Amino acid sequence: MGKFILLVESATDTCSAALSDGNILLAQKVCRIARSHDTVLAPLIDGILKENGVKPSDLAAVAVSEGPGSYMGLRIGVSLAKGIAYAARTNLIGISTLAVIARCALEETGKKFTRIVPMIDAGRMEVYTAVFDGDCRQTEKTEAKILDENSFSNLIKEGPVLFAGNGAPKFGRLLEEKLGALPENATVLDQAPMASGLRTDAAKALEEGRFADLAYFQPFYLKDFIPGKQKKLL
Repeated sequence: MGKFILLVESATDTCSAALSDGNILLAQKVCRIARSHDTVLAPLIDGILKENGVKPSDLAAVAVSEGPGSYMGLRIGVSLAKGIAYAARTNLIGISTLAVIARCALEETGKKFTRIVPMIDAGRMEVYTAVFDGDCRQTEKTEAKILDENSFSNLIKEGPVLFAGNGAPKFGRLLEEKLGALPENATVLDQAPMASGLRTDAAKALEEGRFADLAYFQPFYLKDFIPGKQKKLL
């Protein structure tokens, strides 16, 4: 059994791959081109392994962002992660995309918050969200939530809150429009989930032996996928 963890993130428009030794980040590759996961994610993974001299047999686990998020993005990322874990005969670990956003945002700001509220844009005024404490431990369930000016007002009153993710900016604009200004305790950050954000929870899961069932693991879509007509590209 190897010692490295391959980290895969594909839940939003940004996709990335990273390599860690436990909780220590060794390398990361990122692509910010939307709807390109099917062509770029596998080469990102291949490159991160080859450039660091790591073979699949050197992997202690493959960790993947499990959702919620983009239906197609999650399918691609999870399928690749499962395929690599199966071929390498190694462990598979699933990590909440919201937890990944929370950790990435906390690292980006370098500040202390009483709560972190990651938000993935689900269209109109809806987001996929959950509440985490200042140490990125989830304290409230994951849900699809319709935002209004009173959303999370109790948390904002209690102390500094970091709203992060691609759904956070529209919440910030809503608060400014309805309340006249962004509350003093509210910080808004348009933070994409990055593969590096999986490493802490993945290392802990590896240490504790908490692995996903390779045969039955599926992305956590949160809401049923309803296919629609493909939009024409201009």
